[in-house]
Amino acid sequence: MNIINYLIPKSKTAKSLKSSPSPSPTPSPSPSSTATATSSSPASSLINPSSNNNPSTNGSPTCSEASKSLSFSSKTSLSSLKDSLPENPHIYDFSEICKTTNNFLKKPFSSSSSSTSWRCSIRVKEVIIFQRKFRRHIGLPELQKKLLTICRSHHSSVIKLLGVSSSGNYIYLVYEYVHGANLATCLRNPQNSSYTVLSSWLSRMQIATDIAHGLDYIHHCSGLNSEFVHGRIKSSSILVTEDSLNAKICHFGTAELCGEMVGNESSLSKTFGRSDSREMKFEGTTGYMAPEFQASGFVTQKCDVYAFGVVILELVSGEEPLRYVFDKGGGVYKRISVIETAREVVAAGEGELRKWVDKRLKDSYPVEVAEKMVLLGLECVDDDPVKRPHTGLIDVRVSKLYLKSKKWAEKFGLPTDFSVSLAPR
Repeated sequence: MNIINYLIPKSKTAKSLKSSPSPSPTPSPSPSSTATATSSSPASSLINPSSNNNPSTNGSPTCSEASKSLSFSSKTSLSSLKDSLPENPHIYDFSEICKTTNNFLKKPFSSSSSSTSWRCSIRVKEVIIFQRKFRRHIGLPELQKKLLTICRSHHSSVIKLLGVSSSGNYIYLVYEYVHGANLATCLRNPQNSSYTVLSSWLSRMQIATDIAHGLDYIHHCSGLNSEFVHGRIKSSSILVTEDSLNAKICHFGTAELCGEMVGNESSLSKTFGRSDSREMKFEGTTGYMAPEFQASGFVTQKCDVYAFGVVILELVSGEEPLRYVFDKGGGVYKRISVIETAREVVAAGEGELRKWVDKRLKDSYPVEVAEKMVLLGLECVDDDPVKRPHTGLIDVRVSKLYLKSKKWAEKFGLPTDFSVSLAPR
């Protein structure tokens, strides 16, 4: 069977899922949130992604109509999936998603061309629900393995996936809610460009260290496989927590569960060859896309490294990855890339770095560490993916530079702990 059918079960009472025949240790609660799944509700309907049944658009069937249209085979599929899951992951009733979003009439928390999200409460937990389209059919064994592993994964620098629901072409990913703001907003305040909550060098090094820890975990320790890719590393997908200014990577597991990644095709991704299959294509964000990804559409771990390199350069300079500035003399817009300007600064030699580093830091940073961070960022964005360092090495190097920065701050009597508000200024 190439596709699965989720269903809305007959009973609406939340029941704990049965333990897997080969139980895995239950992860400890997240240090950043107490929103850990401890019981499970039966799932919503996973239907053929080719069908047109989007509950959040006009003319779509209501929750009750969707429930009536479910087949006996759907119930069999759900029963099989439920019996195989441990207690931690949730499969949420689609009716539960409808209720908490007020039938998707609730004001969206955020919206983009590829997804919509709502901040809601499910079973006394604050969550963020993301609606995304399925990109391909997902078989039951594949979905089962991915959902088990992703929901069981646990790291303080990664926003935790609590569970999923589905209807028609759409999957609903339920993540823990963590209060904060995305890194892009923290660096470039839309209301006051001269202000940034990340006004100290050490706060930015803390952000870089947290991202490096989280990305290394995703690539090598999450348990999916050695080729697991995040695919959405960018400053707007990094959450900066209020008070502590720690960083957490968002959207962990989204690409896998939406069918954007094809696990059996990992050997093809290494060739960087072009494919005519739309299933193999992966959406990227301008400014963060590695050259080989732009040429082929295949995403690899080295694409994540490239994107993280761009984020490092953003942290040091405070600038956008890509911007256009109007040239009054020529009467045209000039394209300015943070990668190109960083390369120019390094090529220019000593003395130029201070002109490039974010002026809102007010020259209060260890110059040697800043130079090494820029060089590391440029290594990560090397045009040749083979020359880019792997995340394990990046993690070690960033951690060492953070410790040097902390010693520098202590030497000059600067604060090393942070407690701030992310409220608009």
